Amino acid sequence: MSGAVVVGAGPGIGLAVARRFAREELPVGVIARSDATLSNLRAELSATEVETAAVAADVTDSSALLAALHTMTDRFGEPDVLVYNAAVIQWDEFGELTAQQHLDAWATNVGGAITAVGYVGPRMAARGSGTIIITGGMPTPIPQVTSLSLGKAGIRALTELLETRFGPSGVHVATVTVAGAVAPGTAFDPDEIAEQYWALHSQPPEEWQREVLYTGTEETPGGAPGS
Repeated sequence: MSGAVVVGAGPGIGLAVARRFAREELPVGVIARSDATLSNLRAELSATEVETAAVAADVTDSSALLAALHTMTDRFGEPDVLVYNAAVIQWDEFGELTAQQHLDAWATNVGGAITAVGYVGPRMAARGSGTIIITGGMPTPIPQVTSLSLGKAGIRALTELLETRFGPSGVHVATVTVAGAVAPGTAFDPDEIAEQYWALHSQPPEEWQREVLYTGTEETPGGAPGS
């Protein structure tokens, strides 16, 4: 492609990242679960001067997600950038959710990322270039958000594994760890956070970072709440 695919493109970080890459005149494809979200995304991205596409898919449905990614590659070609931003953000202390409910949250927080990267990663590796960025969070586990804490720990481990798998082939794999609640006009403004995704994609290979910790005022390599 000469562009980016954003999976989990909600009204916060996902939309901001899509706008940020569009500003660089790159085609942008967005994947979201609900028709209402897609309608808002189309309206927001219609103001850009680049080609965009919006496709519905639930990231927990691997067949639907793969079909959406296939639609994007059919239209634009192989992506230069994959951003995975889907997450279940909910308040739950240990013991409040059943094991199945934890697995359901994990399917969004981690499982969808595995599906998306499983489709895009080998293609990037075969080409010898590409960027995969997964939204992380929770530098320290928080008891009040147990399922998200577990999911973001999984994302950190997954990013390391993917970097080992695809990095030697020229694919930059990284996570932006957001250490706070995202809201416009705050220290965790999504447009400011989106700058970190562009900065990671723009890094030359000798400067690649695997993780950026966004603390609300500055980013530092290291560790990750947020989505």
